[in-house]
Amino acid sequence: MKFMDYPGQRFPWQLDWNLLRTFLVIIEQRSITGAANALGVTQPSVSASLKRLEDVLQVRLIDRGSRHFRVTQAGLQLQEQAGRIFGAITELPNTLQARSETLSGTLTLAMASHVVSPHFDAVLAGFARRHPAVDFALPVMASDEVLAWVRQGRAVAGICLTAGSTAGLDCRPLYHEYFALFCGRGHPAYGRRTLSPEEWAGHTSVCFQTETRDGSLRRVREMRDRIGLSLHPRGMSSSLHEVRRMITAGLGIGALPVHVAAEDLRRGDLWQIDAPEPPARVAVHIVTRQGARHAAAAQAFLAALNAVRNDTPARELDYRPDTATG
Repeated sequence: MKFMDYPGQRFPWQLDWNLLRTFLVIIEQRSITGAANALGVTQPSVSASLKRLEDVLQVRLIDRGSRHFRVTQAGLQLQEQAGRIFGAITELPNTLQARSETLSGTLTLAMASHVVSPHFDAVLAGFARRHPAVDFALPVMASDEVLAWVRQGRAVAGICLTAGSTAGLDCRPLYHEYFALFCGRGHPAYGRRTLSPEEWAGHTSVCFQTETRDGSLRRVREMRDRIGLSLHPRGMSSSLHEVRRMITAGLGIGALPVHVAAEDLRRGDLWQIDAPEPPARVAVHIVTRQGARHAAAAQAFLAALNAVRNDTPARELDYRPDTATG
């Protein structure tokens, strides 16, 4: 009898592992069409792959229709398991090189778009200089996606905000940033230090997608709620750069980290408005997966990052707003 013929051993030998990769891309893209574009194949091919996987597993993975897309409970469980498999395969080259005295391999660090930190930059620059054989991949995504990538083992670590469940993850604050309210040069409020409650309510706004009551920027949402700034934004994005672009273009008043907006303030492209509420303090975290076994390069980088976090005075990791606002 062949090994694969023993009870319980047949399934992994018969499974087409490419189906798992296709399934993960479908989940990421939230559509069959998006997955087909990402994979460079036809839409019928992706649909057929999903059906084959569901037939093999004998379970429905995604409820889909012309106007809805919902991952079933079984699909969520498979996403977690397939993500771990993908993460383990991603780490194979690094793991196989772990015995070398020279650190090498590729470090994948999932990044939120608004990570602007001289402390992180210093760690990255110093590590890259000391270990020239190590390459880096820094995909940028929303904070909830960062958490998913780390949880699935697709990234060694994430730098992001946190909200909701962080089960299975270690989340350590790297620094704190402060979100204040700004407008662009062409906005009616430009040059105004204060606004009346009626004026706050009357202006259009720009916001991040995570400015929700349970989102990672919920403190910013709470600040907006208390001053009455429009809850129906004219512009919205998950990217700091695009939020800043829309504020600068005059689409509305929006929140940005003060230390990020400092150069725009000096140039006069942005104006900070003194709100009745103090700037919202938000923590940016280093996120790793509990119990993860990393290759030597990943261990060394995380050690360097945590050393900066532990050895730097807390006040230096608190990016407080400057007293000058205009």
